[in-house]
Amino acid sequence: MSHPTHPVTDRLPGIESVLVALLAGVAGVAGSFAVAAFTPAFIAGPIAGFMARTLPGALITFSIVVLGDVGSQLNVLLAVGLSTTVFAVAALLGQAVGQRTAYPIAGVVAAATAALISVGITAAPTASVVAGVATGTVVLLSDLGRSQTVSSLTSRTSDLSAGRRRLLAAVASAVSLGIGGYVLGSQQSSQVSPPTLEGTQPWAAPEVEPLLAEAAEKSLDVSGLEPLVSDHFYEVDINSTDPRLDAASWSLTVTGTVDRELSYSYEDILAMEVDHQFVSLRCVGEALNGKKMDNALWTGVSIMDLVEPAGLPEDCCVMLRAADGFYEEFPLSALQDGFLAIGMNGGPLPRGHGYPARALIPGHWGEINVKWLTEIEILEEEQDGYWEERGWHGTGPVNTVAKLHVINTLDDGRKQVGGHAYAGVRGIDRVEVSTDGGDTWVDATLSDPLPGADVWRQWTHTYDPPGGGHEVVVRATDGTGALQPEAKSSPFPSGPSGWVTKTVR
Repeated sequence: MSHPTHPVTDRLPGIESVLVALLAGVAGVAGSFAVAAFTPAFIAGPIAGFMARTLPGALITFSIVVLGDVGSQLNVLLAVGLSTTVFAVAALLGQAVGQRTAYPIAGVVAAATAALISVGITAAPTASVVAGVATGTVVLLSDLGRSQTVSSLTSRTSDLSAGRRRLLAAVASAVSLGIGGYVLGSQQSSQVSPPTLEGTQPWAAPEVEPLLAEAAEKSLDVSGLEPLVSDHFYEVDINSTDPRLDAASWSLTVTGTVDRELSYSYEDILAMEVDHQFVSLRCVGEALNGKKMDNALWTGVSIMDLVEPAGLPEDCCVMLRAADGFYEEFPLSALQDGFLAIGMNGGPLPRGHGYPARALIPGHWGEINVKWLTEIEILEEEQDGYWEERGWHGTGPVNTVAKLHVINTLDDGRKQVGGHAYAGVRGIDRVEVSTDGGDTWVDATLSDPLPGADVWRQWTHTYDPPGGGHEVVVRATDGTGALQPEAKSSPFPSGPSGWVTKTVR
């Protein structure tokens, strides 16, 4: 059966075309999210990553130092908006073609265009096809309003009524697809622990539970203070979506200035003798009293056991490269105590922390501890890492800090303050607290140290508060006897420093 062409008066008004296209764009993004969740196959992921890589270094620094997590969230929101616009353009093209033909193919054109654009951005066919179908469905359902147009096509009222019906159909379909896509994608995103190969699971070794129990026992009983093994370990990446790697096909190569290049499979790593280490990490871009500093029990193998068989030069440096495009350089000597982690807190390494494997380089800022590690390249001469190219210098030893995160009022009216202190491999020997703005100092109570060379400690202090507001100041002394510097410094370019001060009222 042929379909009659429609006069200009039956064409969708311009504003309604744009609204239908935007609704179709929303549905397309939801379709992509439903299949891909928050992975690189989600169309907004590569767009957000591209912006993070190409924006000027000064703007990235402003986002990290001033906006913090809000900056990352804004980047994702902008990427979602651009993704919606991309699919909306496909929907507009479909409508334009549909208005110029005798056949109802607007939805098909919109779907095909959206899918092709998406696969070009993400290289993910399945998610792209679903996104295209969702985009085309909204256009198709809105276009079905044509068959409901009354016979008096010259009536302006009839024309507007048909437009409203199309718009209503677009809204209903976009809302349904949007909610469904969000729910399906969120369910996938909540699965933070990846599947693992069958067989050996070294992170479940008998010695793991006693170590975790030791950390729980040594944690101070302070309300609101995170225990010595963090409940929620921070995540910072250059991309907004985490790589989804398959351990069965993953490999780690040792390349560069070596006698022979080596490659290890995941099964090779599982077959090696593993160790379990408490290691703390701190983000170089966090605020002085921020919460991007955490501790975990990691399971893995010595990096030197992996790279020494390749034959190493006497000095120079190493570049670690990751599946998400990140790379970071540091001295070759730092590998001596380097650790390749494959497990975390008695389970496999979560995707957000680098599954199948990540590096842990003791005493350095968190950015050096590259996640989703795929290559260890031994260099002949120094090269800038990802963040060094953007003006940062996070390859040095982490700064000493005592953080003040808890202020409690006890039943007897006394005040209880507490937090964590960390100095990398130097360790924490002492934390002092002043309740009068720095005029006088007392020693805080420290948690007993956990085994390991690169581990934080908790501290707490209880006191009778003076009347009115007062300034609480904390400072730490590391294991070498060096006092934490008093002067406050910005995170850029070498990490935050200074004494933490809070007003208690």
